[in-house]
Parts: sequence; C-alpha cells; structure tokens
Amino acid sequence: MGLNLVQEQGRIGSAEWAAAGRALPGENVSGDHFVALDTGDGSALFGAIDGLGHGDAAFDAAHRAAAVLSENPAEPLDVLILLCHRALANTRGAAVTLVSFSPSSISWIGIGNVRASLVAVAPGGPMVRATALNFGGIVGYSLPSVFEAQTIPVRTGDLLVIATDGLGTDESASVNLSSQTREIAEDLVATRSKSTDDSLVLVVRHRGTPQ
Repeated sequence: MGLNLVQEQGRIGSAEWAAAGRALPGENVSGDHFVALDTGDGSALFGAIDGLGHGDAAFDAAHRAAAVLSENPAEPLDVLILLCHRALANTRGAAVTLVSFSPSSISWIGIGNVRASLVAVAPGGPMVRATALNFGGIVGYSLPSVFEAQTIPVRTGDLLVIATDGLGTDESASVNLSSQTREIAEDLVATRSKSTDDSLVLVVRHRGTPQ
C-alpha cells in the first residue's frame, strides 16, 4: 500500500466487503495487509495481518502470511495460524486475525492486536454485539500453547469490522450502518488512522443469502 488511502471491494456469497488502508506517512509501503477469499459453498475467509513495525520488513511479513492464506483458504482457522507461523519464522512476525464467514455464522481467531467486532443495528444506534478474543503472541515468533476459534451466529445486516492497531480503538461503535461498506472503510481510515503507524480496516456486511 502506498502513501495515499487505497481501497478494494467485492462480494463473496452473502458477504459484501470493502477494505481501506494507508501506509505510515513517509513510507512507500504498508505492513498491514488483508485477505478476502472464497472458500466455496457461499463462505469466505477474511483476515487482516499487521507486520510488526512498518516499512519493507513489515510489508514482507504481511505478504508472506497473505500468500499462505491464499493458498490454503479452506483450512481450519487454527491450522491457518500454524501455517502462517511457520512461513513467518525468518521475518519480523505479525499479528493476525482471521474470520471464517458463512451465511449463518462466523468463526474467528486472533493472535496479537488486530481487532475484530460484529456490529448490529440497535434502537440507540450501532451496537457491538460480539468481539473476537485475541490471544497473546506473535505469529512467526511465539504462539500460545492453546488457542482456538470461537463461533457466533450472524444475521442479515450485521457488520464485521476488522482493524489493525493503526486505527483508534472505538471504530466499531462509531460506524454509520446506513453507509456502504466502501464508504465505512474509507471514512474509518481517513478519520481514525494514527500518525505513527500503518492502518487498515476490512468491513464485511451480511447481505443475506444470494437468490
């Protein structure tokens, strides 16, 4: 990712997604990267990777992890973490959060400080319905002895927000659920990015099962 805000979007099954991010000011590449992968049967694998630090070394770590995920999208989440851990052994390492998204549920797992929240419509405004439990460690250096994915139900209209720590911590509760996923992602990066780090957000909306 370059100096300016960059954005991608798409749809996989019931999931409409958009990602936006930018590099630390002064850097030509970002150490934050994402994946949005079709795993078949209307399901998808979404994830965000934050290579430690910034610059070329962080970029390399994040892209190695993304390559592993792209080659093995249908593997269980804990297996994917282990595969990334092996691939990043000679890099700076990374924080990684992965989400398996199906029309009826999501499963998620995180190592490090990439956050994931599920935001729902509520009478008083957006409500964070669930937050992924992140385990301590650095993918590529040290993993906890026990880590496992959690599964929760998902409903049409729910919004999944995955963000690296280059964004402020209250991003999920401040989203405008009436906006398009692209607009939400771009706005979060434009208004919540810290000046001291790369930033990335991946926003996924459950649009209901395609007819």
